[in-house]
Amino acid sequence: MITHHVHEALTQVREIQLAVLDRIRFKGFSGPTRALSGTMALFAAAFMSTPFYPQTPHAHFVGWCTVLVMALLLNSSALAYWFWRDPLVNRELRRLTPVLDVIPPLFVGGILTAVLVLNGQRDLLFGTWMLMFGLTNLASRRVLPRTICLVGLFYMVAGIIWLFAPNPSFLNPWPMGLVFFTGEWAGGMILYIDDKRLEKEYIRNYETEDHRAEDSAK
Repeated sequence: MITHHVHEALTQVREIQLAVLDRIRFKGFSGPTRALSGTMALFAAAFMSTPFYPQTPHAHFVGWCTVLVMALLLNSSALAYWFWRDPLVNRELRRLTPVLDVIPPLFVGGILTAVLVLNGQRDLLFGTWMLMFGLTNLASRRVLPRTICLVGLFYMVAGIIWLFAPNPSFLNPWPMGLVFFTGEWAGGMILYIDDKRLEKEYIRNYETEDHRAEDSAK
């Protein structure tokens, strides 16, 4: 009887510990999905640099918009899967609060994109997008591993360099493709490694509490 109560108490403690850890570290952003998005951007840059792709500002803008939409769909699907399937989330809408932090940078980036396109300033788009992705990473620094700040700074430095470059060209897709590939792979690896670290912590906590339960039973 005592052993049963000890195991029950330890189970409750473990559940509380896991819930606290899960709330501190937002797990709705998928590392592998980010890496896949970066790879997709690199392939898009390679395709748009070939003679088979129309070398016009409009065609390149459509190409990058397609990459953006596909990346949003991939990441949104991963987020939805996590929200519906993770038992610790329990489909609580308030658990999606960290997502709201990245909406302002995306919104501002969308407005600036529209203004630049309407004014025929497409050559400045890459720098604007890089800064936007930098801000989204920095906005998530409180709920993601701290090293995600380095990814944000990388994007922002790249964006500033592009905006101050003497002759930036929107028809050269490689700068955006390489920067996005590097940034998303770095961010994806940071999330993936941290997820594995948390899994090990969860397992270690379970094993520690089980040993304590056995000692108490003796």
